[in-house]
Order: sequence, then structure tokens, then C-alpha cells
Amino acid sequence: MQVILLERVAKLGQMGDVVDVKPGYARNFLLPQGKALTASDANVKQFEEQKAQLEARNLETKKEADALAERLDGQQFIVIRSASDSGALYGSVTTRDASDAVTEAGFSIDRKQVSLVAPIKELGLHELSVSLHPEVDAKIMLNVARSQEEAELQASGKSIQELAAEEEAAAEFEISELFDDIGGAALDELADDAPASVEAQEAETEAETKAE
Repeated sequence: MQVILLERVAKLGQMGDVVDVKPGYARNFLLPQGKALTASDANVKQFEEQKAQLEARNLETKKEADALAERLDGQQFIVIRSASDSGALYGSVTTRDASDAVTEAGFSIDRKQVSLVAPIKELGLHELSVSLHPEVDAKIMLNVARSQEEAELQASGKSIQELAAEEEAAAEFEISELFDDIGGAALDELADDAPASVEAQEAETEAETKAE
């Protein structure tokens, strides 16, 4: 099926190009999204008549997208989720979760603009692409953590594995300190008992001497 593109479509063509596409792709995406028209003689003529207007509108929306990309690109957004000690999420983070996090931070985007190859299923930092315009993309980072504190540590460059190792080392140190305290207390107790034991032995020896 042939269509004429009304805007640039990635991996397909530029505005004004007449391209061959699968009928389902055209009917389910390109045509209802206003990205193309069927390449009939009437539609091709209509495009030529409106080309200057379409190009001007595209330029204006691209400028707006460029301005938004400057503010959005490189930004990091926190998503709090429950997860196991190994970092595996109880569920997953989707494009809707990403768009909600970005929108809550003051940027208005739709989940359809977020590019996610597969749902996020682990804690950590995950880079995503946001399509702001057919010719403008922005890269954002999702910081998926179990708490705000953990998110801040991950943002500083520590992985969940490093955090777990630090927590384990801290726990081992506390246990070691506890045993040292217990051992020290036991030694002190023995030291306190020692003089009494010596006096008892001396008294016993004196008693035996008198008996003889």
C-alpha cells in the first residue's frame, strides 16, 4: 500500500515521500495518527497545495521540541518500587510509569513518546529515549529504587550490589563489635572474681594447718 508522508517517520522517510507500507501499519498507525495519507492522485495534489503550510507548522513544532529537549535531555527521574535484596523488582516499570514520573516533574509527555525495548525489571539507572518530534529525541534516566535514600546513593554511582555489600560489611562489623564487647565483659568479670578465689584458697590452707 502506498502512502504519502505528512511528516518524517523514522526508518520510513521524510515529509512528502511516497512510500510502500503494509496495509495494517497504514490503517492502524500512519493514517489515524495523521502521519500520512493514502497516495491517491487527489491526496498527492492536496499535499502539494498544503506543503508550504505543513512545512511551516513542522518547523514551529520542531522549535518547541528543541526547546523542551534542552531542558529534558539528561534529566534523572526517580521511580520507587519494591524489590528483592538481589535487585529484582516485584513487577516492572513500563512506559506509563516513565511518562508519569516525567510529567510529575513538570514535563508534559505521553507514554507513547517513551521508547522502551523491554519493561524494566531491576533496580538501578536505566536510560530511555523520549520522542518529542519526528526529528527531535531526548535521553532521560530512570532511577528505580526502593527508597529515596537508595535512589540518592544510586545517583552517586553506587550499584545495588555495592550497596548490599556495604550493608553486609556493616552488619558483620556490628556483630564483631558485639562479640568484642561480650568478651571484654567476661574478662572483666573473671578479673573481679580472681582475688576472692585466692583469699578462699589461703583460708582453706590455714584451716588445714590448724587442724593438723
